[in-house]
Amino acid sequence: NASIIMQLLTMIFPKLKALYHEEGEAGRMKMSQYSRRLTVPLALIQAFGFLVLLERQQVVPDLTLFETVINVAVIAAGSMLVMWIGEIITEFGVGNGVSLLIFAGIIAGLPAAAGQLAFAFDPSQIPLYLAFAAVALLIIFGVVVITEAERPIPITYAKRVRGNKVYGGISTYLPLRINQAGVIPIIFALSILLLPQMLFGFLGNVPNPAVQAVSGFFTGILNNTWLYAGLYFVLVFLFTYFYTAVTFDPDAIATNLQKSGAFVPGIRPGKPTSEYLGAVLTRITLVGALFLGVIAVLPLLMRSLTGITALAIGGTALLIVISVVLDLVKRLDAQLSMREY
Repeated sequence: NASIIMQLLTMIFPKLKALYHEEGEAGRMKMSQYSRRLTVPLALIQAFGFLVLLERQQVVPDLTLFETVINVAVIAAGSMLVMWIGEIITEFGVGNGVSLLIFAGIIAGLPAAAGQLAFAFDPSQIPLYLAFAAVALLIIFGVVVITEAERPIPITYAKRVRGNKVYGGISTYLPLRINQAGVIPIIFALSILLLPQMLFGFLGNVPNPAVQAVSGFFTGILNNTWLYAGLYFVLVFLFTYFYTAVTFDPDAIATNLQKSGAFVPGIRPGKPTSEYLGAVLTRITLVGALFLGVIAVLPLLMRSLTGITALAIGGTALLIVISVVLDLVKRLDAQLSMREY
């Protein structure tokens, strides 16, 4: 979340944008340092929120101030340790370290989930199980297609004559991914929705009838599955466009194409190329944003429609697993190709 917030801030502060896009590896390392510093207060806030939530659910007994401080510090320290391990994996391993850790956590929970399903197996609900399996396969197919889908923009390099030799004239393409943002909009939207839940959970313990009434009102709204799913879908949809705008700069790409003597056939270099790339990206991102929104709210809708929680399909988890596996396979292929040459 700290990394996502820093990238979003590049749209607000021009200095951060220049640091991220123009100063190369040194700028990205500095942005990483800022993200680490921002991780500490975020981890403390989230740790406190989880403790309040666990106390309200009576999972843990009422904690004293000293016990609360100790638990918050331990949880925050664990978060920093996991972040450090992820960075070590990224630097010395293959792939994104944090993504691999999330992937490992999801995979590690599969045996327990399978055991729960086997324990709760009901032969009379076999058609429902088959329907869930069909939906799961459909989701996997859709995630792979959307993750790998791209819109190729044709690029042609102008011919240049030097002496008796002709350079350029090569045709290639610029791939624009349909899901440019990946799984980040879902993670960020979920974090945004957790904040009011933790806040109103804390206010519910305040010994004031008015505050408790306000807390109960908003808690009831957030506990309404359909309202929560609608808000979740809208946030994922908006964050997909927002994050795509942060990570993809049509002006910079158009400028680089013009400097290298490349152009899009039928489109003038410079500003027209930038506007064309932005328009194409806006159209194709609509498909990715709608797909991510459906994936995010699908488990909530399945639970609401069927009343069965054990079989709820984790679309977000599937998206993370498939994205990490595809990225890992590509990186391994690249490493093997480098070793061959």
